[in-house]
Amino acid sequence: MAASLGSGGKLSPEMNVTPLIDVLLVLLVIFMVVLPTMPPNGLETQIPQPQQTQTHTDPEQPIVVQVLSRGVEQPALKINQENVSWKDLRGKLHEIFKLRLEHVAFIRADGDLDFEVIAKVIDVAHTAGVEHVGLLTKGQAN
Repeated sequence: MAASLGSGGKLSPEMNVTPLIDVLLVLLVIFMVVLPTMPPNGLETQIPQPQQTQTHTDPEQPIVVQVLSRGVEQPALKINQENVSWKDLRGKLHEIFKLRLEHVAFIRADGDLDFEVIAKVIDVAHTAGVEHVGLLTKGQAN
């Protein structure tokens, strides 16, 4: 710091900014030297990609759960013509509907079945993530 004598003979302190300007110029030179050596596009990064899981059904194809009576205690189940056991039904439906935008499934059942069996399939479908369940009638069955 420097002091100067003013008109009244009093000392008033003044800040010397010369060292600050020297530091600023040194930083400017450093940045001018360092920046041209950096790659023009920035740093190369690899973004992690989500895992691709394969499903057996087309995302646009409607999901139809068939309940078939075959004279046994528990009716047979099929999801789009693929056989499924009762214990695997919830997991299979959950796997199908976790990637779909529309959570809609249809149930087609044989006419001689009790509605209790169909209600059990509807309950399993709802717990697996299916929001809307439709029942197919005889005229809609192919």
